Amino acid sequence: MFNDLSSVPAYLESRRSGKPRDMVAPGPDAAKLNLILQTAMRTPDHGKLFPWRFVEITDRSAFADLLRTAFCAANPEARPAQIEAAIAPAHMAPTLILLIFAPQPSLKIPLWEQEMSVGAVGMNLLHAAHAHGFVGSWITGWVNYDPVVHAALCQDDEKMAGMFFIGTPALALEERPRPVPSDIIRAWP
Repeated sequence: MFNDLSSVPAYLESRRSGKPRDMVAPGPDAAKLNLILQTAMRTPDHGKLFPWRFVEITDRSAFADLLRTAFCAANPEARPAQIEAAIAPAHMAPTLILLIFAPQPSLKIPLWEQEMSVGAVGMNLLHAAHAHGFVGSWITGWVNYDPVVHAALCQDDEKMAGMFFIGTPALALEERPRPVPSDIIRAWP
């Protein structure tokens, strides 16, 4: 069983993201989504800089239009099927949250630590969605790096850390390949 909520260790040992294309309603209502986002914010953050923010995509048609504009600008020869595939994420899952990396000026806290903090927020967002009985997925791709999308959603030197889809799985979750522990764990000295 994936995302076993019977205990914290059971959950962590069985945690599994879902596929955004396989997520259906219900997703979290406004109150539950607020709890999920507040939980995501309970993350390590050296210097209390809060180098991240969330964007809830509430108008999926407008987001699809933004993606279409961006994709066609970068790919003027794109065929209709390629365009539809590029904008498909705008219509996946009942809830779509963008996590934005918003680096903060600091003489004491290196950018690297701020980047790790936004990664921890992303993982906590998935954990919180799963803990509230939904399935989540963190996806990156062309959307994260496109200048048109960036101009519409980010300010200054912000970057999109990913799209987070939250919903109910329409299909059973499947395991994915995991690393062999002995291949990535080492002792020192």
